Amino acid sequence: MEHQVGAERRLTRLGGRVRSCTRCGLSRTRTQVVFGAGSAEAKLVFVGEAPGRDEDLAGAPFVGAAGRLLTKIIESIGFRRDMVYITNILKCRPPENRNPLPEEIACCCPHLDMQLDIISPLVICTLGTFASQTLLGTTLPISSLRGRVWDCRGTMLVPTYHPAALLRNPGWKRRVWEDVQLLRRVYDDLVAGRIPRGALKAPLTPE
Repeated sequence: MEHQVGAERRLTRLGGRVRSCTRCGLSRTRTQVVFGAGSAEAKLVFVGEAPGRDEDLAGAPFVGAAGRLLTKIIESIGFRRDMVYITNILKCRPPENRNPLPEEIACCCPHLDMQLDIISPLVICTLGTFASQTLLGTTLPISSLRGRVWDCRGTMLVPTYHPAALLRNPGWKRRVWEDVQLLRRVYDDLVAGRIPRGALKAPLTPE
C-alpha cells in the first residue's frame, strides 16, 4: 500500500508538470494535455501514438471509438481498464491528427520514460507503428514487429496494431487477437515466475 501511494503521488506530480509543458509547438494548439489514466500499480501498460480530437477535449486517453475498442480488447484478456495504465507517446494532439514529428517525439519521450519508471510494469503493449518504433528504437513496420515479444530496457514488450487502424481494417482482427493472447501468456508467465523479468535477450516468436 505504501508503494502504491508513493507511485500515485509521483505520477500526480509528474502529471502536473507535464500539463504545463511548452517543449514543442503542440503546446500552442492543444486544448489540454492528455497525460494518461489508470492504476499507478499497473503491471500492464498500453502505449498509443497521440491524443485525437475526443481525447484532446476530454483530457483522457482513448475515449473515442478507438478507445471503446481498446476497452473491449483489454476486457477480452481478462483485465479492466482500471487495472492497467494507458498513455501515449505524445501527450498533446497533433493538428488534424497528423503523424507525430520526430522533434515532437523527442520532446515528449522523457515524460513517457518517467511514467514507465514510476509504474514499473511487467509488460508493455505498444499500439501501432509510432509507439512500437519509438520504444524499440527501430524503423521496422508494425507488420514486422507484431507477433513477437521484444525487450524494452528490461521490460517485455508486445506490439500490435492501433485500435484506430483496426477500425479501418477489420480484417486485422485475428492478428490483434493473436497478439493480445500472446500478451496475456507473457503476463501470466511473469506473474507465475516461469520467466524472470529482464530475461529476454532476443525477440521471442511464439510457436
